[in-house]
Formats: sequence, structure tokens, C-alpha cells
Amino acid sequence: MTGQEGWQPEAPELVRPYVITKGRGLPDDGDLSLITLVTAAAGQPQRPSRLSPEEQSLLDLCSAGYLSVAEIAGHTRFPLGVVRILLASLMEGGHLMTRPPVARARLADKEILEEVLNGLRAKFG
Repeated sequence: MTGQEGWQPEAPELVRPYVITKGRGLPDDGDLSLITLVTAAAGQPQRPSRLSPEEQSLLDLCSAGYLSVAEIAGHTRFPLGVVRILLASLMEGGHLMTRPPVARARLADKEILEEVLNGLRAKFG
């Protein structure tokens, strides 16, 4: 038995995220949380040719409109960390814009709701 018979190559799933991200680390959670909305930057008539295929696919996906970071990860089926790193790289290059998520609406005042209900009852019985 030679040494190569028992050797098996490392699974590509373990190496690929590191290669895709070029060894970059995760951005801060405040920069790209799961619900941060991302879209392609306006005013970019021509795509840069130096982007990786993964970055190109993210840019294509984001050019359709605002998507959350979680939605982008779901569409591309890349690990969330990889998506966040690639999005941060595209943001630094000026290819993407982010928008904070829409703030939660205030709860309606109970007294106003009761007045509306009483008015509807008075009008429609």
C-alpha cells in the first residue's frame, strides 16, 4: 500500500469560502446585519471587469432592487458570512448602496382605536 492510496483530497466546501472571500474577515454586525437592505448603486453604466464571478452574481441580484442581506444569502445559497464579506467589498468599491431597515411602526393608541370603533358602531349600528 502506497501513501497515496489512503489519501483523499480535502472537500472543496471547506476551502471554497476562504477562496471566494480572498481571506477577508467579517464586517461589523452594525454595517451589514441580516435585515440591512442592499441595492446596486445608481450611475454605474458599465460593470467593472475585475469582479469575481460571485461578486458579479451578487451585483446582478442587487440591481433588481432592494433586498435584505438574508434574502441575498438565500438566493445565492452562499454561507451568510461569505455574502456579508462580498457585500462589504462591493460597498467599499462603490458598487452597492445600503439602507437601514424600515423602523417598526408605533403601536396604535388604545383610546383612538376605541373612539373609531364607537364611531363605526354609531354610524352602522
